[in-house]
Amino acid sequence: MTDADLFRALGNERRLQILAWLKDPRAHFRPQVDGDLVEDGVCGQLIAEKLGINASTLSEHMRVLQGSDLVTAKRIKQWTFYRRNDERLRALAAVVGTI
Repeated sequence: MTDADLFRALGNERRLQILAWLKDPRAHFRPQVDGDLVEDGVCGQLIAEKLGINASTLSEHMRVLQGSDLVTAKRIKQWTFYRRNDERLRALAAVVGTI
């Protein structure tokens, strides 16, 4: 994936909002039955509810973010949990700093 692809992934307001929420999940999401908000990530269903979108729309946003390596996914039971990839985001910030 090129740096330009990363910027395209970030060129969507909802994806930027998801990344902002995932930076501090305990402040933005209610506790989950399965999985820890920080250690395991946030259940996709909670993210979809907060955005007011359906599961298939969220799936597309998360596919783009995962494809850009900006988030990681973890399956627990039948649910998918998402976490920010802060290392990748720091690398992206370094690229921005060189422009």
